Amino acid sequence: MATTRRKFIVTSTAALGAAASMPAISFAEDAPAKAATPLRILILGGTGFLGPACTESALARGHKVTHFNSGRTEERRHAVGRPSLVPEGVEQLYGNRDPNKTAAERKNEGKPGASPDPDSPKGLSQLVGRKWDAVIDTSAYFPRMVKASAELLAPNVKQYLFISTISVYKDVSKPNYDETAPLSTLADPTTEEMGQDFGNYGGGKALCEKAAEQAMPGRVTILRPGFMVGPRDTSGRFLYWPVRASLGGVMIVPGDPADPIQLIDVRDVADWIVQCLEKKILGVYNVTGPAKSLSMKGMVENVRTGTASQVEFAWIDNEFLETHGVEESRFPLYASPKGGSAGLHRCNCTRTLARGLVFRPLSETAKASLDWYRSLPAATQAAVAPQFATRPTQQPWLEIEKHALESWNQRANK
Repeated sequence: MATTRRKFIVTSTAALGAAASMPAISFAEDAPAKAATPLRILILGGTGFLGPACTESALARGHKVTHFNSGRTEERRHAVGRPSLVPEGVEQLYGNRDPNKTAAERKNEGKPGASPDPDSPKGLSQLVGRKWDAVIDTSAYFPRMVKASAELLAPNVKQYLFISTISVYKDVSKPNYDETAPLSTLADPTTEEMGQDFGNYGGGKALCEKAAEQAMPGRVTILRPGFMVGPRDTSGRFLYWPVRASLGGVMIVPGDPADPIQLIDVRDVADWIVQCLEKKILGVYNVTGPAKSLSMKGMVENVRTGTASQVEFAWIDNEFLETHGVEESRFPLYASPKGGSAGLHRCNCTRTLARGLVFRPLSETAKASLDWYRSLPAATQAAVAPQFATRPTQQPWLEIEKHALESWNQRANK
C-alpha cells in the first residue's frame, strides 16, 4: 500500500483539528429521549472530531458535560473567524494532559518566541477535587498522560472510557480479527513520539489501554474505532467520495466492486459511547461498521444516493492505475483486500453489535458530509478536500482522472 495502515487510520482520531464547523445535524424524526438518570460527564478533549459529537449526543440525552483541554483548538478557530465548537451550557476547564506543563505551553507549540503565561493552569490542576460520573478520554496517545489523568480521577469517577483504535492490532493481514487478537508493542515503551509513518501510534494506544485499566481496574471501557467519518471530518478521506460524486461525470473507483470497506459515522460512535456510560458497559470493543458486510460498490452507490448525483462509476484495475501513475492513495479509505491490508476492512465487531451499536444509513452520512463541506469558506474547503483545490503548480485531479479514464477505455477497446 502507498499509505501505511497506521497513517491511514491515525487521522481519524488524532490531529483532526478544527478546520471547520456546522450546526449539529440530526436525521432522526424525533429528538432523543432523555436519560432516566442524568450523568455528569467529563470529556478530556472535546473540541476535535469525536469530542463535539460526544458532547452533542450527551446533551441531547440530558447529561451535563465538562470539557478539559488547553483551549488551543478554540483559539485557532476564533483566529480564522470560525464559530465555537463548545455548545452553551458546557463547562470548560483548562490545562495540559502533560502534568508537568501548562495550558499555555500546549497552545504555544509551534509559535516561536511566544511569551510564557505564569497564570496559565498547569497540568491537571483544574480537575483536582472534582467529581464526575464518567470520563471520556478522546485525547491521549501515550501512557504517561493516561496514567496521570486516570490515577487522579480514580477516587472521584465511576467509569473511565478510553478511545483507542483498531491500529492497536499487530497484524491485520488476516480478516475477522477480534478484540482478542495480539496487540502492537513499542520498542521503547517510554517514547512520546509518533515515529515514521505514525509507526508508534498503535503501540502507544495499546499502552494507554493498559494504563487506564491499571489505574481503575474493573471500571474501564476501551473502544477501538476504525475509520470514523461524517460532518466535521477534516481528514479528507471519506469526504472525497461525496464531493467527487457531486461533480458528476464518470468517477474512477479502484479495484473490484466486491472489495470490502468498513467505516462508521462519528455520530453513531458518539451515541454508543453515551450508551456505554448510561448502561455502564465495560470491557474492550471494536467499533466500526456497518452491521453487515459493505462492498466498495455498496459504498459509492450510497454516496451517489445521498448526494443526489447522477455520477457514473468506472471500476479500474489497481495494477493499471499504478502503471499509469495513479497511486492507490488517490482514493481515500480504499485498501486492497490482498497482502498486508487484506483484513484492514474486515474487523470483527460482533461483540459490539451484541451490546447495542446501531448505524444510520450511509447515504445520510454522505449527505451530511457534503452539506458540511458546502457550508465552509473556500479556503477551508481546499484544506479538507485538497484533491479539488486549484493550485498553480499541480495538475488538477479531475484532469488526471480524465486521462486515466481515456487510457483505460483505449485499452478496453483494443
